[in-house]
Amino acid sequence: DSQGLLDSSLMASGTASRSEDEESLAGQKRASSQALGTIPKRRSSSRFIKRKKFDDELVESSLAKSSTRAKGASGVEPGRCSGSEPSSSEKKKVSKAPSTPVPPSPAPAPGLTKRVKKSKQPLQVTKDLGRWKPADDLLLINAVLQTNDLTSVHLGVKFSCRFTLREVQERWYALLYDPVISKLACQAMRQLHPEAIAAIQSKALFSKAEEQLLSKVGSTSQPTLETFQDLLHRHPDAFYLARTAKALQAHWQLMKQYYLLEDQTVQPLPKGDQVLNFSDAEDLIDDSKLKDMRDEVLEHELTVADRRQKREIRQLEQELHKWQVLVDSITGMSSPDFDSQTLAVLRGRMVRYLMRSREITLGRATKDNQIDVDLSLEGPAWKISRKQGVIKLKNNGDFFIANEGRRPIYIDGRPVLCGSKWRLSNNSVVEIASLRFVFLINQDLIALIRAEAAKITP
Repeated sequence: DSQGLLDSSLMASGTASRSEDEESLAGQKRASSQALGTIPKRRSSSRFIKRKKFDDELVESSLAKSSTRAKGASGVEPGRCSGSEPSSSEKKKVSKAPSTPVPPSPAPAPGLTKRVKKSKQPLQVTKDLGRWKPADDLLLINAVLQTNDLTSVHLGVKFSCRFTLREVQERWYALLYDPVISKLACQAMRQLHPEAIAAIQSKALFSKAEEQLLSKVGSTSQPTLETFQDLLHRHPDAFYLARTAKALQAHWQLMKQYYLLEDQTVQPLPKGDQVLNFSDAEDLIDDSKLKDMRDEVLEHELTVADRRQKREIRQLEQELHKWQVLVDSITGMSSPDFDSQTLAVLRGRMVRYLMRSREITLGRATKDNQIDVDLSLEGPAWKISRKQGVIKLKNNGDFFIANEGRRPIYIDGRPVLCGSKWRLSNNSVVEIASLRFVFLINQDLIALIRAEAAKITP
């Protein structure tokens, strides 16, 4: 340690004396230049200043320069700069370095460098423990000891998950023959709370011997808890250790309900025409004897619904005079019949719209927008504007259609853009967003209109 401290102090004193000599030379040059009256050129310092290197950089630089430079007698590595201080890790290395040379240790084999992690438990065990809880294992063990039948256990025991019969069998065999699983399961079951264990034991299935003893209690008798308590005292080996008189009474009542007692026989179904069906039993019910329970909430809901329906009917009756177009379904290929009020018909594949006023609007009806001709009754009209166009009848008997929507209207294949209008003739094909209609004119009624117009304007 003393030798290392001595070497570091010599290095520090050497660098300090060198820096003082360089500063004195620079001061002499500056004074001589000022005496001569010349301004020296600005240049950078001749000292080669390096930042402090990290340990790994020091090792790499020393390895790179060891081939060109020889190592000095002081024992300092040649790759380190004279102005940089040795790092703390290197000081420790120097202080701990022995005086005698140490032979290099052989390089370890590449296969031994990585540690092999040994799994404590197989993956199947950890995966299996995720679904099977300790309570499930205890339920399974108790049920199998009672019934000795895995199928009955699968049907009668309610586990925390829905296990299949195969999963129940595999778990039971694993508890029996797999030492790892059985050891882990026993450790987990020992950590259960006594109350949890008592609750699990109370759910144990009844064995055949227990049900045989319970079936001897007559169905006509009225057994009390003392009767079942006496049964427990007389047959302590036959009943499970967690059985109580109340549990025996509940199971006896269940057996009585399903006619499983010894003095009970299952009644056969009646045969012949005297079998009472549901409709006959319903006819025998006297409605006057049934209690009429008033439900105030239901009556309030019915009153509100009735008020709402009457309001809608009144609103439709008020709007009846606004409907200028009647929609009828087409039931065949026959031509539409014109009456004395129908000026024209816009006929589609599914419905037909009757024009009974001199001006009607076409489009897609919504809650906020009511129009005369709702094109959504013909087909998908989500591409059609709410007010797509207007059909007008002039005084001279000519029909014109004006486009007020964003999409063009095609009349006999010719597009009518937004803001434009076109004359409609009889049998004109009107196409709006892939919906096609045929415009049919009531020629007799239009002829009368033209005649009246000619009389007014001589």
